[in-house]
Amino acid sequence: MTPRLVILELTRLEAAHLAGLVTQFVELVDGAVTDDGDPAIARLAPDAYDEPGAADEFRRLTEADLLDRRRDDARIVLGSLADAARIPDDPDDPVLLEAVPVELAPDAIGAWLRTLAAIRLVLATRLGITEEDRHSPEDPRFGIYDWLGYRLDGLVSAVEGD
Repeated sequence: MTPRLVILELTRLEAAHLAGLVTQFVELVDGAVTDDGDPAIARLAPDAYDEPGAADEFRRLTEADLLDRRRDDARIVLGSLADAARIPDDPDDPVLLEAVPVELAPDAIGAWLRTLAAIRLVLATRLGITEEDRHSPEDPRFGIYDWLGYRLDGLVSAVEGD
């Protein structure tokens, strides 16, 4: 498949909210060094082995690099969102709800896919979601989780050419 430019359309409000989520994700990853045992970090860097000793050793050797890559990916996403996420001074400005194109160069698409999926993993951990069908779509606590899934699905479809 030939790499190509993908253009996402987000409202400024969506872009600002997504930038906020990605910023919080970077803060979580940055704090992983001091917050040992966070289940969300464990979900981002799962055990590679069933045997505890081997799993601990593998985590010790790889977790920092994996989290560094996740942070780098998130920063690429933030860079892509910078212009679209600018909120006007007037909160009633209708431009907040206008669609804004966000161009994703081929080398940024992977970072976006990995970051959106990682943020969904963190939210799933925080909300206690272990299986896709375990939450009610009517429950407002899951709105961001579902919205990220919608955006992730749309991005995958765009990459695949659907």
